[in-house]
Amino acid sequence: MGHAGPTSPLEPWPETVRWQPVSRDLIWVEVLRLAAGMGVLLAGLGITWAITGYWLFGLLLALAAVLGGWRVFAIVRAVHAWGYAERDHDLLVRHGLLVRRLSIVPYARMQFVDVSAGPLERAFDLATVQLYTAAAASDARVPGLRPAEASRLRDRLTALGEDRAEGL
Repeated sequence: MGHAGPTSPLEPWPETVRWQPVSRDLIWVEVLRLAAGMGVLLAGLGITWAITGYWLFGLLLALAAVLGGWRVFAIVRAVHAWGYAERDHDLLVRHGLLVRRLSIVPYARMQFVDVSAGPLERAFDLATVQLYTAAAASDARVPGLRPAEASRLRDRLTALGEDRAEGL
């Protein structure tokens, strides 16, 4: 009756795992990043439309505004899709909506763990944990963590990685 893993390849989130969510404040960080870029684009299109009066710029302005609104909706859903789970021998990181991605990083394969926080992340008291392995394709990151949790995760993963590497 109970499955130990996913029920199909299209459902990659194992239900037997206790997923830790990322902070919902990551939504604000991502929306503000989007707003900065969209603000420049919308202002440029609006000024160009006002100067030239050419209808195509008005159409592009409306299209950009609609796409920006859709992207905000997608950001909210995407942040809710992020999660991570610590298991005995590996770390699981999930994310993605349209294309779901589940990264499984064995502790013994980790080369180093990095914690970073840009100015916008620091303004919202967030940090990102980046995991590096020998295979670049297996690198994973967990954004939207509180600094204390990011430090705890970094220290735990580093210790587990060293313990597992000694056994090789």
